[in-house]
Amino acid sequence: MSLRFRLLLSFTSVVIVSVILFVLSSYLLSVAVTGDVRSFNNFYKIHYSLHPLSEEEESLFLDLKYLAKNDPEQLKNIKLLEKYNTDLKMEKAALVVRVNDSILYAAPSLSGVDFPSILPEYDMGNNVIRNTLNAGSRFFSYSKFDFYFSSETKEKGSIFVIHERSPFAQVIRRMLPILIGLFAVILLLTGVLLYRYVTRKIIKPLDQLRRSAEHIKDGDLTFELKAASKDEVGQLVQTFDQMRQRLYESIQLQLHYEENRKQLISNISHDLRTPITTIKGYAEGIRDGVTNTEEKLNKYVSAIHTRASDMERLVNELLYFSKLDLKKEPFSFQKLELSSFLYNTADDMSIEFHNQHVDVSWENMPEQPLFVLADREKLKRVLINLFDNCLKYMNQPPKRITIAVNRDEDDAVITITDNGPGIPEEAIPHIFERFYRVEPSRNQTVAGGSGLGLAIAQQIIEGHGGKIRASSELGRGTSISFTLKRVR
Repeated sequence: MSLRFRLLLSFTSVVIVSVILFVLSSYLLSVAVTGDVRSFNNFYKIHYSLHPLSEEEESLFLDLKYLAKNDPEQLKNIKLLEKYNTDLKMEKAALVVRVNDSILYAAPSLSGVDFPSILPEYDMGNNVIRNTLNAGSRFFSYSKFDFYFSSETKEKGSIFVIHERSPFAQVIRRMLPILIGLFAVILLLTGVLLYRYVTRKIIKPLDQLRRSAEHIKDGDLTFELKAASKDEVGQLVQTFDQMRQRLYESIQLQLHYEENRKQLISNISHDLRTPITTIKGYAEGIRDGVTNTEEKLNKYVSAIHTRASDMERLVNELLYFSKLDLKKEPFSFQKLELSSFLYNTADDMSIEFHNQHVDVSWENMPEQPLFVLADREKLKRVLINLFDNCLKYMNQPPKRITIAVNRDEDDAVITITDNGPGIPEEAIPHIFERFYRVEPSRNQTVAGGSGLGLAIAQQIIEGHGGKIRASSELGRGTSISFTLKRVR
C-alpha cells in the first residue's frame, strides 16, 4: 500500500469519524437540554410527518378522540380528565380540553400559560391537527381534535395533547442536518487541502529522494537536489544532497588516487629503469672481461654501488612519503626555539655549502627567542630537502642562499631563497607533486634526486598544521616559504 493511498485513507477516516462524533455530541447535547432520550429521534418524526406524539401518547390521544366522537359528555368529567393527564404525564405530555372559547381543563404542569390566547381556532373540517405553538419563551408541540359536545346545541370542544419542547433543542434539531452537512463539507475540504499540502510538502520530496536514490544506484552522482522548505523534510533533502556530494567527491578522490597510483607506478618504473640499466650494463661489462685492469674494475664497482645507493634512497623516500600520505607516520611535537634550530641545521650542511662555494645569509632573525611547535627530526628533513634543492639547481656563481624568519599573527614564517635559474610560472603549481621535475627530461643526471623532496616537505609542513608555498622568477631565483605554529 503506497504512502499516498494511506494518507488518503487516513483523511477519509478522519472525516467519517468526525461526522459520527459530531452527530453523537449533538444527540447528547439535545438529551442534556431536553432530558428526553428519544427527543433526537422524535424530532424527525415531528418534523417530517408532523407527528408530535410517541406511541403511548398516541394511544391515549386515540382513547380521548374515541370519547369525543361517541360520548363527548364524559370529557367534562374532571376526574376522568385528571386520570388521562396522569397517564400522559408518564410520557412527559399534558392534556388541555377547551369548550368553546374557555379552558375546561389544563394540566397543572402547564400553569402560567395563557392558552385561550394562543390555542388555534376551531377547524371542524379536519379530523386531527398536529402542529406547534409558542407561549412566550415556552415552545410546545401538540395534537388536536375538534368536536361537538352536542349536535343540537353546537357546543364546540377541542382536545389537546401537548408536549413541551425546548426552543433551543428545537433549533439544534432543525439546524442539525445543515450543520452536519456543513461540517462534513468543511472536513472534506480541509482533508483535501491537507492532503494536497502533505502531498506537495512530503510525498513529492520523498519521491524526489526515491528517484535520486535510483540515480545513485545507477552510478549517476551528477544530479542536484534542492530543498523546497526548511522543515524536517527539507533538511532531509538537504542532508541527502550533501551525502550525494560527499559520495561524489569521495569517488572523484578515489579516481584521483587511482590516477596517482598509476602515475606513481609509472614514475617509479621510469626512475628505477635508469639505475637498473646502468647497473646491468656495468655488471655485463665485468662479466665480459671489459674490466681488464684493477682501475676499470674499481670504476665499474663504484658506479654499481652509486646506482644501488640511488635506488635505495629512492625506495626509502618513497616508503617515507607513502607513510606521510597515508597518515601512518606519527609526529612527535615539542616546543622548539626556532632561531637556534635553523642555525644548527644550516651548520650541519656547512660542508656541502663550502664544497659548492655557497654563501649563506640571514635576514629578520628574531632578537628574542621565538618558539614553535614542531617535530624536530621531520622539520630538519624539510630544511635539508630545501637546501638540497638549492644546491642542485644553482649552477652559476655567486651562489647564495638566504634564510629569513618573519612573524604572522599566530605563525612563524620561514623563507629560504636561492639565486638559481628560477622556475617557469606555469610549473610553480606542480613542484610539490611527487616525481615532478621542471625539466622535460626525467633524467636524473640533470640535477639528480628522486623528485620526492618537495612532496615530502609539503606533507610534513601540512602535518604541522602549516602551509608551504613557492614563488620564483626566471633568472633571479626561487623562494620557498612555510609556516609553523608559534608557542607563547
